[in-house]
Amino acid sequence: MNAPDPAAAGPRLASRKRHVDPAVSAALTQAGIHPVMARLLAGRDVRSADEVATDLDGLLSPDQMLNLTRAAEVLAQAIVNGEKLLVVADFDADGATACAVAIRGLRRFGARVDFLVPDRFAFGYGLTAALVDHAAALHHQELPDWIITVDNGISSLAGVNRAAELNMRVLVTDHHLPGPTLPKALIVNPNQPGCAFPSKHLAGVGVMFYLLMALRAQFRVQHQWSAERLPRLDDLLPIVALGTVADLVKLDANNRRLVAQGLKRLRRGTAFAGLNALFEVANRSPRDASARDLGFAIGPRLNAAGRLSDMAIGIRCLIEDDPEQARELAATLDQLNRERQEIEFEARESALKLAHEKLAAIGIGPSEDQKSAPLGIVLHDAQWHQGVIGLVAGRLKETFYRPTIIFASDAESSLIKGSCRSIPGVHIRDVLERIDSRHPGLLRAFGGHAMAAGLSLAAKDLERFSQAFEAALQEFADPADLQQILEFDGELKAEEFRLDLAQLLGSQIWGQGFPEPVFINDFEVLSQRRIKEQHLRLTLRPADPSAGQGPTLEAIWFRASGLCAPRSRLAYRLGVNDWQGRTSLQLEIVGLA
Repeated sequence: MNAPDPAAAGPRLASRKRHVDPAVSAALTQAGIHPVMARLLAGRDVRSADEVATDLDGLLSPDQMLNLTRAAEVLAQAIVNGEKLLVVADFDADGATACAVAIRGLRRFGARVDFLVPDRFAFGYGLTAALVDHAAALHHQELPDWIITVDNGISSLAGVNRAAELNMRVLVTDHHLPGPTLPKALIVNPNQPGCAFPSKHLAGVGVMFYLLMALRAQFRVQHQWSAERLPRLDDLLPIVALGTVADLVKLDANNRRLVAQGLKRLRRGTAFAGLNALFEVANRSPRDASARDLGFAIGPRLNAAGRLSDMAIGIRCLIEDDPEQARELAATLDQLNRERQEIEFEARESALKLAHEKLAAIGIGPSEDQKSAPLGIVLHDAQWHQGVIGLVAGRLKETFYRPTIIFASDAESSLIKGSCRSIPGVHIRDVLERIDSRHPGLLRAFGGHAMAAGLSLAAKDLERFSQAFEAALQEFADPADLQQILEFDGELKAEEFRLDLAQLLGSQIWGQGFPEPVFINDFEVLSQRRIKEQHLRLTLRPADPSAGQGPTLEAIWFRASGLCAPRSRLAYRLGVNDWQGRTSLQLEIVGLA
């Protein structure tokens, strides 16, 4: 966390060049991959061209997932018997997309299926006993025979037990890490003990898509459906891609195939009405869809429903086939997203102010080297909205590069609910589990991933928890983990600043665990001007004496705090600018290297 140069456009970033095995890079080039792309892929542990292939035939086999075949058998028989199914979803984009895929897919097999998504403020996360009672009250005339959880359930011990008391069976489909005790249910989760499925990074929507593939095989073999009667599933892939990208799971080779296939169908213009409507309100074209669009334009609009209102709005949008109805639902999601942005901005500014005040209280100013700062950040304000605390935690984590937990008050109880965001090297769920084992009863509930988690505790225990969190981080956080390092992919030669190369890079599936390329070069700054008092528009030329007069390049630096020196060493992404029908090369500046 270096201090910014007083007149600079941003702080100088500590950087480390990504290691590339020359032999692997050469082999990928020999296989027909562009030399620059081959170098980038080799730096991301890709060893063969097969790993970046995107055909559906290369998907990992469903047969390797524990309980998947059994779950398909049970579901197929339930559908044939006319039993009633209820999908219980999570209230984020992964949960919504998993629910939409489940509803669309199961209905194609003739299932009697409905869905329920909990109000996060009334019921909290997952299949709780209270939610089961709520479901029973809603369906009192005919209780569901089966509850199918999507993107939740692996920690729902009490909820599963309550369902059993009411003679409702539970099929858990989830991807979260399990606790020491599993619920007494049929479980499909690649992260459960004993599951040999090679990819542990499927999102909840990916798990449900795999279950539908297994169900299709079950109807073909056991129930002898003809090829004409078997429903298609591949048109669900745009929704699978959205949930996979929006949930920030690692884009391993299998997930990249799912995302690539979903984008392929989006670009064909064959997506469902609701997804097309979401692109429309975001002013994006499905025919030019990218993983970035899913992560930064579509996902937030879908998530806004779960954060501020009712994720059922988002689910209904994804399962709606009437274009006009879909546009109305998408417009509602767009408006909720605008409200979410305003609420998040206020909470983020308040949290940043509070964080700086806490650091100042121990003698650390905002522009000082903060190596002596606490290992973690824990903040609470009764005014903060529960729906945005995860976003605020993410922003503060980026600002201070520390594992961060933001708490909001629960209006219905004396508990406070927290959202955690972590940094590479610090497994936040393991940290919470250590706290729970050492301080029994302190955490009322917790769960999550390596990089994100949620928890609840009594408001009176906040200070005790803060101390326990800091103590646990002493064990889990290596000092080297707390120094933010920008990994970059070397420099580009003057002749490599090309629009077609930028378009080639844009066609690849980049994201969590498979980061978008960043390069570093020395540049002459030919001109620069401020835009809207927060961005910087630049004209650059590579400062490469061996190349003679290099190309003149346009660049944009979002949220630049000042101006660049006449000669600057800049980290950047190679991008494409589409403006008024004109497509051109544009660098997106990441920072001063």
